[in-house]
Amino acid sequence: MSTRDLYTEPPSDPLWQVPATGAARFSWEYDEGRDRLLSLYQKGKDKQWDGVRRIDWELEVDPYDPLGTPDEALTLHGTRHWARMTERDKAELRRHYASWQFSQFLHGEQGAMICAARIVESVPDMDAKFYSATQTMDEARHAEIYGRFLHEKIGMLYPVNDNLQSLLGDTLRDSRWDMPYLGMQVLIEGLALAAFGMIRDTTDKPLPKQILAYVMQDEARHVAFGRMALRDYYRQLTDAELREREEFVIEGCYLMRDRLRGVEVLENFGISKAEAHEFSEQSEFLHLFRKLLFSRIVPCVKDIGLWGERLQRAYVDMGVFDLGDHNLDLLMAQDEEIAEKLDAERFAAEEQERVSEVTDAIRAGAES
Repeated sequence: MSTRDLYTEPPSDPLWQVPATGAARFSWEYDEGRDRLLSLYQKGKDKQWDGVRRIDWELEVDPYDPLGTPDEALTLHGTRHWARMTERDKAELRRHYASWQFSQFLHGEQGAMICAARIVESVPDMDAKFYSATQTMDEARHAEIYGRFLHEKIGMLYPVNDNLQSLLGDTLRDSRWDMPYLGMQVLIEGLALAAFGMIRDTTDKPLPKQILAYVMQDEARHVAFGRMALRDYYRQLTDAELREREEFVIEGCYLMRDRLRGVEVLENFGISKAEAHEFSEQSEFLHLFRKLLFSRIVPCVKDIGLWGERLQRAYVDMGVFDLGDHNLDLLMAQDEEIAEKLDAERFAAEEQERVSEVTDAIRAGAES
């Protein structure tokens, strides 16, 4: 079945073309590089994996409750609409929300793949080109995995959210080589990481937990790469150039915050856009969710040297200023550990099953 047949509202054009500007940069220096970045590149090579083999696609998923989402987490909970909904309506609402979330993950991963390829093309340093090449493959794998989950397990996709599409377009159209880093590695990937982590840590469903844990293991390296490259570069910029980047971050953060309302889902249930916005503003869960989603972005922005007065005021306005002191390295280390622990538990259980099968076969042979 074509993806177009699974969209809640098919895109008017199957291709979105973004005119790109900027130079492709070649470097003839092949022997020098930053040790930390080259180590990250080596890790990127070592940690490549196959989504077909590493993920257990045989696990069953209920498309009407794919994430085990509690009632309280749904924006309509407690409203007059909720009181009129049947259990079937509520199950359909869960399916739509999961489809909407994972569809935005999918579209974001395609954007990340294209941005990583742009970085290979435009970044002046060979060590950064090397690492970005491994990231391009990572993002392709993530898009493949999210696409498969939506097609095979949920059977529904949502178009790209307007705000996500706007930020992707702004990131790709900018001619400055550092902007794909800033727009994708810091803003879009930082927000996605926090969203992945919240679902990974709260879902009781094994397949989405596997997918998110393994994707996050890769994304932790990507954010580390963006931090290293931008921190080095932004030390060289003038105050005026830094202010330009901060303006981009402010606008991008407001766009990403507004992306998280899920208004498109409620519109598909006959609720007006104005009322859907009102419900999202009133949702205590959504308020908490939106704040926690900036837990990866704010400390990263501060770490790379973008922490001017206007940017700080914007974060105060969003209610996320205090997140600047979060330990980003600790969060990334935890992402790595969770994926490795999940692997160890899964493969130990599989090994025990094989041992039991062999033992049973030996016993059956002896008895016969």
